[in-house]
Amino acid sequence: MKLTDISTIRALLGQEQTDFKKKYGQNFLVNEGIVKKIVAGSGANKDCGVLEIGPGIGVMTVELSDAAKKVVSLEIDPDMVAILDKTLEGRDNVKVICQDVLKADLPAIIAENFSDCAEVRVCANLPYYITTPIITMLLESDLGLDSITVMVQKEVADRLVAKAGSDQYGAISTFVAYYGKPYKIAAVSAGSFIPAPKVDSSVVRIDVYRDRPVKPLDEKLFFEVVRAAFMQRRKTLVNAVVSALGGKIQGLNKEKMTEILVSLGFSPTVRGETLSVEQFAKIADAIKTFSENPF
Repeated sequence: MKLTDISTIRALLGQEQTDFKKKYGQNFLVNEGIVKKIVAGSGANKDCGVLEIGPGIGVMTVELSDAAKKVVSLEIDPDMVAILDKTLEGRDNVKVICQDVLKADLPAIIAENFSDCAEVRVCANLPYYITTPIITMLLESDLGLDSITVMVQKEVADRLVAKAGSDQYGAISTFVAYYGKPYKIAAVSAGSFIPAPKVDSSVVRIDVYRDRPVKPLDEKLFFEVVRAAFMQRRKTLVNAVVSALGGKIQGLNKEKMTEILVSLGFSPTVRGETLSVEQFAKIADAIKTFSENPF
């Protein structure tokens, strides 16, 4: 059964009396070469367990099953689970769980299924509308993941991998770079799917840090500074941070914020989009120190 064949896909959907469901953002890969490239690029190997999100009819699940030691696939659509019972028949190293990944107990799933695996990797073909919440949740949850490989809208991919100073660089770029090292592994045209989306896609892999190179004194404050910087991109960092945090931190006015930046070697007119993760951490640490000793 060739799962990238359009007639096969339609036949499987017809057997279960289902159809492409807009509410789940379902688009099925019909480019076999891209499927193989994603799995190879994910780093899946015989020592690792793979948590797959959104298997659909199982086209990538089959390749992951051949490459990895174990695969656990989370599928939100019960109709797709019924199809997966057929397409994954006989693959003893695959388990399908019908659950929303944002509501699933991922630590328990990983502990139960991958305790004998040297690595745990995520591989996902996500609906575009839910990309950021899932990536954010996976990175914040401290699941002990080695990597996250995800197919996303091209413009989103550009932001995920963007470096400081580029037009695409923003809060999500800084967030991802704090938790891991992102890079693109494949470009995917709209014609690689059925039904074809209106935009092209890219596959991004994030190698998750086990020991983060940047360790701010106050992680919550660090992210508050980052969000402030990009919430008002046209403002200087001084104005953006004072506007967002001046009411929370006693004495943090424009004069003091300017003093903090200059003491760290930054221009008083520096803007957030030019700052790296390391630089944001230095600034947040200085604000933290000031907040504890304001006078």
